[in-house]
Amino acid sequence: MTTVASARRSLDDRLGPLKSDVGTRPHRGWVRAVREALGMTGTQLAARLKVDPSTVSALEKGEVQDTVTLATLRRAAAAMNCRLVYAFVPETSLEQTVRDRAAMVVDVRLGRLGHTMALENQALSDPDLADERGRMIEDLIREEPRRLWQTP
Repeated sequence: MTTVASARRSLDDRLGPLKSDVGTRPHRGWVRAVREALGMTGTQLAARLKVDPSTVSALEKGEVQDTVTLATLRRAAAAMNCRLVYAFVPETSLEQTVRDRAAMVVDVRLGRLGHTMALENQALSDPDLADERGRMIEDLIREEPRRLWQTP
């Protein structure tokens, strides 16, 4: 297994538990949801952050509007005895994303090749074509992983 494949599988293992809906931000944002669950007012959070209460209101609005910084969220979390968890969570898995992309690249290559071979009356049978497609996908993932992301 290559280093890239090993890193991909390791990240898939670590990110798997994050795929649940726990990562879906509450309608009014995490800061406000946690603050209210703790029974803390905006003024009390402001005092803990050593900022003006209007700053907490702006922070909560900024979170909902996706304009707040990670550093600010980290400070707010710490002020409520929480920690900020930041991650990219793949829709499927990194492994599946790579396989899907490799299949797309190979299909483009085979489309060009198949057209040329058909013109020369040398087209592969469907089973042979499927075998070649599978081999090309595996080779591309193993030997040319960076070429996956160039526009085919």
